[in-house]
Amino acid sequence: MANLFIKCPECGTTHFNKILSKTLFVCPECGFHHKLTSMVRLKYTIDKGSFSEFDRKMRSMDPLNFPGYDDKLKNVIKQTGSYSAVIAGEAKIKGEPVVVMVMDTRFIMASMGSVVGEKIAKGFEYATEKKLPVVVFCASGGARMQEGILSLMQMAKTSAAVKRHSDAGLLYISVLTHPTTGGVTASFAYLGDIILAEPKALIGFAGPRVIEQTINQKLPEGFQRAEFLLEHGMLDQIVPREFMRDTLANLLKMHRVSILRNNKKFRIEQYGLK
Repeated sequence: MANLFIKCPECGTTHFNKILSKTLFVCPECGFHHKLTSMVRLKYTIDKGSFSEFDRKMRSMDPLNFPGYDDKLKNVIKQTGSYSAVIAGEAKIKGEPVVVMVMDTRFIMASMGSVVGEKIAKGFEYATEKKLPVVVFCASGGARMQEGILSLMQMAKTSAAVKRHSDAGLLYISVLTHPTTGGVTASFAYLGDIILAEPKALIGFAGPRVIEQTINQKLPEGFQRAEFLLEHGMLDQIVPREFMRDTLANLLKMHRVSILRNNKKFRIEQYGLK
């Protein structure tokens, strides 16, 4: 977001960076939601000063000695200031405690390698231990091919961590942003108790062009966009960025109140307590 001007890929309008920052990087002309860095996303979502990051310097290795991968990692770490494609930590959203994880497409298109999977799994495990809800802002180009089968293994690992969190009766809100594809979509992104999305986000497993070439058919208008998925029952709600923080806070509060009421009912039924 360091450029002076930013051109909207949807309508072609060019805006000052400072103007877009006041609209949460949503195009004032057409409503297109520009991609956000993980830190900017956190700034717009969580309470100021509430974030305590997990495993900040955990970074990928090069287990397969994939040509050029180690240099690519070094370059992207230098360019982004991040060590991986996801930031995870404990925070508060309008006073509601939560584990929040944000994926950043600047980091090798937020592809899921061993570190992304490890940080997501550890985030859920921490939330399960501390009895906290989880919010994940998903964005990804898929599995990281440079790590081969180790990358694909993260789908099972993250899904298992989500299941243990769910078995503990805890809330997981998945927020799908543009784009969310591949192995991330096929694992933790679509395992949320509540699945939200930003407007016009591209969401799917294989890309539209791959599907068209495979089935040799033209896909419907807007296929794999958030609006199409909502219409076909694949999302719970599309939430514009300006309402995301309030929406998350309300959902977290309702869940907390529900747990308190259930616990009170349990105490009355079991022990006759009020």
